[in-house]
Amino acid sequence: MEKENDILKWLNREISDEELTQLKETKNFNTLEKIAHYSSQIETPKVDIHKSLADLKLKTKNTSKKGKIVSFNYKNIYKYAAAIVVLLTTSYFLLFNTNNYKFKTAFAETKNFNLPDNSEVVLNANSEISYAKEDWQENRNLTLDGEAFFKVQKGKKFTVNTEIGDVTVLGTQFNVKERANYFEVKTYEGLVSVSYKNKLIKLPKGTIFKVVNGVVDTTNTFNIDEKSWLQKESNFKSTALHFILDEIENQFGYTIETKNIDLDILYSGGFTHRDINIALKSVTIPLQLSYKIDGKKITIFNHGN
Repeated sequence: MEKENDILKWLNREISDEELTQLKETKNFNTLEKIAHYSSQIETPKVDIHKSLADLKLKTKNTSKKGKIVSFNYKNIYKYAAAIVVLLTTSYFLLFNTNNYKFKTAFAETKNFNLPDNSEVVLNANSEISYAKEDWQENRNLTLDGEAFFKVQKGKKFTVNTEIGDVTVLGTQFNVKERANYFEVKTYEGLVSVSYKNKLIKLPKGTIFKVVNGVVDTTNTFNIDEKSWLQKESNFKSTALHFILDEIENQFGYTIETKNIDLDILYSGGFTHRDINIALKSVTIPLQLSYKIDGKKITIFNHGN
């Protein structure tokens, strides 16, 4: 067992100079050097020499039959080590040499970028898009978590996947919003197909599809000339207050707490993304509410509280 012990100690950088000199004299030392080089590129657990040898002896003992001693051929360690290197190298490239692209925004941040086919995307605050660049022209698929506006170049089918529903077009302008318990698609140009619960909904220009808390909203049109988050303004029609407050958090990066108010009360209107006080007044005054700002924390409460 001395030679495999020296090999394990050498791989673990615990070998003495004398032992290293003896190991270098073996005919397979060049192979060992290659193994050490490639395995050093990947982080692996430190080898516990004593535990490894103990486990090996135990395995040999348990697999022996009728008292027959099964000897371990140390030369096999080269074959096993080479196989491990191949496995680790393959895993490395699979895990770290991927072709996936991801764009992400923080609170109070938006981002503009182009896809490989020059389709334009504007990503709203606290949102994320990911896609595979390989074969993009043949498979224009991406995943959205949050909200984004798309101006899609004409070509093969273009699909936006979300947790609630999927949106498919060939070339058009549309907006997709997917937040917790909220899904909304607006068509600004062309024709958009929305897949929701195995149903396909066609949305021509100026139409909207919205699902709130699993219920499809009956509103089916919107004003395409109305300002949107692209113009630093959010607008809502008969939308529960808690969705409005979530969007204020997204656009300004504040944390909002409420005291004894009805978060399901419906709000129609909008707020600017440029001034937190003006935004809060736009929402609280029509609903007869008050607010207080303390650092990055906002508290909203009823008048007189």
